[in-house]
Amino acid sequence: MTEEEAVQIAEYVAAACPAQKFGEFTPDVWGEILKPYAVDEARTAVIAVARRQPWISPAEIVEEIKTRREERIELAHVVYDGNPDETGAQSAASRRALIRAAADGHLPARTPAAALGTADRLALPPGEPGPYTNRVAAIRAAVGQATPTARDGVTNPRAISCRICQALPGASCNARGRRMRDVHPARLEDAKRRAANLPPVDPAEDRLAEDRVRAASAVLAADDRTVPPAPDTTEEPS
Repeated sequence: MTEEEAVQIAEYVAAACPAQKFGEFTPDVWGEILKPYAVDEARTAVIAVARRQPWISPAEIVEEIKTRREERIELAHVVYDGNPDETGAQSAASRRALIRAAADGHLPARTPAAALGTADRLALPPGEPGPYTNRVAAIRAAVGQATPTARDGVTNPRAISCRICQALPGASCNARGRRMRDVHPARLEDAKRRAANLPPVDPAEDRLAEDRVRAASAVLAADDRTVPPAPDTTEEPS
């Protein structure tokens, strides 16, 4: 939170609690206390506290923010399957990044089954390839910054979503409702391309490649059926 935003929060509290007095340096002090938090979180907390009581202190705003963040983390059921190439410290940092994304509201609320990849995913809005079903554009951009990415020289496919099974970042791929030991090849390929700073694979190109493979297989199968059998050159004993 910036100094200007701290002034906005103080004015917000003054409007919600007109009987509460503020001094000349109140916004400065509140700004120091609320600096670690986003202005939108603080504004929401002010309204929640003001509904319960006629006076609001910065400590009560902080407590309300922490309570709401803990609720988001609990509802997101954060699961990080890890990466065998990560060290223990890197794995812990990756999990903390996912927890922070959940606390910030960038991960949707989901059941434990969905978090573990054992439940069907909800349908996505048309034209949205990402794994999220609400606030897609904003969440997808935010999670891309908050979730762990592969360190230099190492590809981490679980740091990105899977375009095959829609597994969320940090979760294993699944097939027919069961968690897979390895990720889908397409997810691994996407991770390698991201680590190399290459653009993602165009789904249309993927489909064209699959069509070419199917067509070639069909031609080979047709040739096998049309080739006449070789003549029998075995001589009968006289």
